[in-house]
Amino acid sequence: MAELHGIRPLGDYALIIDARTPKEFDEDHLPGAVNLPVVSQEEFAEVGTLHRTNPHGAYVLGAQYALRNIARHIAEAIAPRKPSDRILIYCFRGGKRSRAWADPVRNIGYTVDVLPGGWKAYRAWVREELARLSTAFDWRVVTGSTASGKTRLLDALAREGAQVVDLEGLAAHRGSLLGDLPAQPQPTQKLFDTALRDTLAKLDPSRPVWVEDESKRIGKLQLPTALFDAIREAPVVRVEAPLPARVGLCRVDYAHFAADPVAMVQRLWPVRPLVGGACWAEWMALAEAGEVDSLFARLMTDHYDPCYARSANAQRPTVHTLALADLNEDTLREGARQLLKA
Repeated sequence: MAELHGIRPLGDYALIIDARTPKEFDEDHLPGAVNLPVVSQEEFAEVGTLHRTNPHGAYVLGAQYALRNIARHIAEAIAPRKPSDRILIYCFRGGKRSRAWADPVRNIGYTVDVLPGGWKAYRAWVREELARLSTAFDWRVVTGSTASGKTRLLDALAREGAQVVDLEGLAAHRGSLLGDLPAQPQPTQKLFDTALRDTLAKLDPSRPVWVEDESKRIGKLQLPTALFDAIREAPVVRVEAPLPARVGLCRVDYAHFAADPVAMVQRLWPVRPLVGGACWAEWMALAEAGEVDSLFARLMTDHYDPCYARSANAQRPTVHTLALADLNEDTLREGARQLLKA
C-alpha cells in the first residue's frame, strides 16, 4: 500500500492528532485521527478578525489560546499515553498549529512526527490514491432495476467471503430522488473520498471485488472518475426479482415513505415531466388513499423500470443473469454462492 510521504504507515502511530478546528475536522480528516484543536472555532475566528487590523495582537492572543488549549489536551489525551507511543500531528499545511503541538509533546519525551504539508498534502495524496486504486482491481458489477435486491446481494456475497465495496453505504444514500437516509446526512465529498480510499486500500488486488452499478453521482457526492470508468468497463451480473418481492423490499427500505406516501410522491415531482401529469396524479391518488403497495408497484412499472431499460446500465453486456425467486435471506445466500462459483 502506498503511504503518505514523509511519515510512517498510519498504523504505526498510537495517536494521530488533528490540530485544526472542529469545522475543518468535520469536513475531512485522516482515518483514526482525534480532533485536539490548537484553537476552537470561535477562537480561530476571533484571532482571524483581529489579524486584519492588528497582526501582532492577533499572534499574542492566538498564542494564549493555543497554550491554554494544548495544556488541557496534554492532561486529558497525552498524559495517559505510554512513553513509547509514537504520535503523529498535522494541521492544514503542517505549519504553526502543528509546531505548537509538536514541541511541548516532544519535550515531554514522546516521539512525534509532523505530516509534511499537513492535511492539504494528505488531500492531494487521497486523490492520487483513488486514481491508482480504482484501476487496481478485478471489478464485478451487480446491476438491475430498482429494488431488485442488489444491495442485499452484495451483503450476502460479503457474508460468503467475497470482497465487496458498498458505495451507497459509504455515501449514506441509496442513489435516487428517494435515496436520502432518515436522520443520516451524507458525508462531505472529501470525507467520502477518504473513507473510499481507506476501503480500497484494504482490499486484495489478487481477488475479485464486487460493487453495485452506480451513476456518476450518489446523492450529492461524486464517484472518482477513474472508479466510475473502471466500473463501466467491468463484467456485469444482472439481478432480477418478481415485482411482489420488490414491493416488499421497498416497504422495508423506504419505511419512512411507506408511513408518509404523500411526501414520497411530492419528492418525485421532478420526474413529472417524464411520466406525465396524469400518471403523477394517479400516484398521488394512491398515496392519499394509503395504497402503499400499489403505489410502490406503479412507481417501478411507470418510472423506475422504464428508466433503467433506457439507461446505459441496461445496454451493457451481461456475463450472468441471476433470477431470484424472492428476496429472502436464504435465496440471496444461494444466489451469492452461485455467483462465486460461476
